[in-house]
Amino acid sequence: MQLVAVYIAVLLIWSTTPLGIVWSSESVSPSLALLLRMSIALVIGAVVIKLTSIEFPWHKKALHFYGVSAVGVAGGMFFTYLAARSMPSGILSLLFGLAPLLSGLFAQKILGEKSFSLSRKLALILAFSGLLIVCYDKLFEVQAAVPIRLIDFMFVLCAVSLFSLSGVLIKNVELNLHPVASTVGTLTVSMPIFILSWLIFDGDFIMPSLGSRSGWSIIYLGVFGSLFGFVGYFYILKRLSASTVSLVTLITPVLAMFLGSQLNGEVITDNLMIGATLIILGLFLYFFGNKAVWILALSPRK
Repeated sequence: MQLVAVYIAVLLIWSTTPLGIVWSSESVSPSLALLLRMSIALVIGAVVIKLTSIEFPWHKKALHFYGVSAVGVAGGMFFTYLAARSMPSGILSLLFGLAPLLSGLFAQKILGEKSFSLSRKLALILAFSGLLIVCYDKLFEVQAAVPIRLIDFMFVLCAVSLFSLSGVLIKNVELNLHPVASTVGTLTVSMPIFILSWLIFDGDFIMPSLGSRSGWSIIYLGVFGSLFGFVGYFYILKRLSASTVSLVTLITPVLAMFLGSQLNGEVITDNLMIGATLIILGLFLYFFGNKAVWILALSPRK
């Protein structure tokens, strides 16, 4: 029962995080919203480690782990927040769904993994075809109150690429860390980057009103999106099969798009639905395509 509850919590947190990112930058700059969010997560995580006496290593190997993790957290989040100025939350989640496919490509180059099977190559074609449809549709959507800029699509792709690269690099580090220690260590190493980006791109410290959507979104993302979300993800990753965990990537874009349309007035066009369907179909084929081929091959023929 506890495992099911954590799994559902991760689904909900990851589905609501894109909308929280968009809302958190409504009254403050994206760089300040990011800095405040990560500061909250770091402080709470450090208190948890202190109170529970979780081992928090700071040796060379641990620093290497935190460093490669920061590539995805600091780099990925920085570009995501820049894109959130015009990017709808549903599209953010949908594009981040491409992370497993990009991770597979990086793993071939860095870890020397085998080339993609035919089904996974087809999955890439489907997913990136859907990406092109989504990009074209949103760049020329005349009903949009805030037109999406091409540069913001590029920012999201940079964010997803860094997040995927980081996940592959982590596999090269053989170190067993507690999920809370991994999160706190990564945030500690990333914090100078968050501070520097705020100083360069903003520099004005204007606290958002706690009663505003920005204020509540920053607190929510700091407590849940940046801390509990990652801890919960590592928890289910150790206890469930990879295919079950991968369903998170398939479900969250659908929930995020629904929440964005219902709570933030984001327009879901026909082309967006077609593109999203191709991307999600590509992800499904990427994770389960080989199994489907084996089932068809082994099924009795009449």
